[in-house]
Amino acid sequence: MGKVYLIGAGPGEEELITLKAVRKLGECTAVMYDRLAGSEVLKYLNDNCKVYYCGKEPGCHYKSQDEINDMLIKLAKEGHTVGRIKGGDPYIFGRGGEEALALLKENIEFEVIPGITSPISVLNYAGIPVTHRKISRSFHVFTGKTADKLNIDWNAAAKIGGTLIFLMGFKNLDVICGNLIKNGMDKNTPCAVVMRGTTSKQRKIVGKLQDISEKANSASMFSPCIIVIGKVVEFSDQLNWYEKKPLFGRNICITRSKAQSGEMRRKLLDLGAQVTEIHSIEIKYTSENIKKYMDKLSDYDYIVFTSVNGVNSFFDRLLCENYDVRRIRAKFAAIGPATKKAISQRGIIPEMVAEKFVAESLHDKMKDFIKRGDRIFIPRSKNARPYLAETLRREGCIVDECYTYETVSGKLTDKDCFQDVDTVIFTSPTTVKNMINLVGIAAISKKEVVAIGPITGKELEKHHIIYDMSGEYTTDGIIKTILNER
Repeated sequence: MGKVYLIGAGPGEEELITLKAVRKLGECTAVMYDRLAGSEVLKYLNDNCKVYYCGKEPGCHYKSQDEINDMLIKLAKEGHTVGRIKGGDPYIFGRGGEEALALLKENIEFEVIPGITSPISVLNYAGIPVTHRKISRSFHVFTGKTADKLNIDWNAAAKIGGTLIFLMGFKNLDVICGNLIKNGMDKNTPCAVVMRGTTSKQRKIVGKLQDISEKANSASMFSPCIIVIGKVVEFSDQLNWYEKKPLFGRNICITRSKAQSGEMRRKLLDLGAQVTEIHSIEIKYTSENIKKYMDKLSDYDYIVFTSVNGVNSFFDRLLCENYDVRRIRAKFAAIGPATKKAISQRGIIPEMVAEKFVAESLHDKMKDFIKRGDRIFIPRSKNARPYLAETLRREGCIVDECYTYETVSGKLTDKDCFQDVDTVIFTSPTTVKNMINLVGIAAISKKEVVAIGPITGKELEKHHIIYDMSGEYTTDGIIKTILNER
């Protein structure tokens, strides 16, 4: 018998998830996730985890609640560690209690991992404090999904004071406002509707109880929305920190491997962007090939790295083989600042660093150092361009190439995640080719496209995709290009 974790994934912003949720997601062998949880949380899963989408879109459920309960039970009985990922918190209008009772009935062990709930977090991101001294000393959360049918005490709700918050109630906005006014609430009470809060598509409409429905409909708002009523709404401009970030409103797609996406993702998130990761390439390490060259490593005059993956695969293999790096007398060369940083983190400072992330630039740096007869070792990707090795051989150098890894095509876990993307970042020709296979040229051509350098740009040109090129062939250079576009 397996175990089930009912996991609250927060309101949509990928970093608003708890440390425990991230840790347990990494242990899951099967997960079921909802639309409101978003696909970004799937990055925390292990590669062998089975993923099931449960839908829960208004008017179009991919699975009913009974079907979800049955599937949780089935997966647990198969021995899986199951993660039931839910937007917000599992027990706040998330039907987590029903799922827990269904598991309990079958004697299946479960845990609940609380999530940051949307009534608080979404309003924070909209500049609206849920409570405020002397203005709102309480807040009250209602489900608005069936407000015309639920037995809400509208008289009490209209007179209770504090901040009123309605979830899942956009289609009943007229009913909610009408009942509150009918039961004595001032029709001029400040009111706001926040759509898709904490994401790049966040939108906010502010008005009064008497006109908020008309304003929201005129602005083409749609679910998921949160309705907030009370004087705290008046802070929405003054405290509106999120929508002032330079990349607010942009959904930016990173296409590189999972291991290389972290730094860029963090910087984009800090600038207010929502990040969609599609790992169009996966790294398959073949560093055991280095064994054939172990006895020769001390004989090389230069060791040349053309990527961070090349650095990591090389040094990790030496450590695995208990090889003392002090035996290496070669000078080190690196293609670009990221590769230099990776070498430096191993306690070695490269003597030659290409300013641009292209083999031609690295050769320009090396040609003033190398001479005929020099022995050069290049641990690199099987997919990399042969330019550097061929050029060095023509100049009389003895070059050994070792394929320490190769890039293979990644998988598209969520087929719909690319729809909301505004900008796509390509960092190699391989990411271009693989993304075309995953989502198609037509889909990519509709987006703003940024290439890290001319080699990547040439691949885009082959497919007639218009792009901007980063002035610096680095993560910071790409971000500067995106900010300039803004």
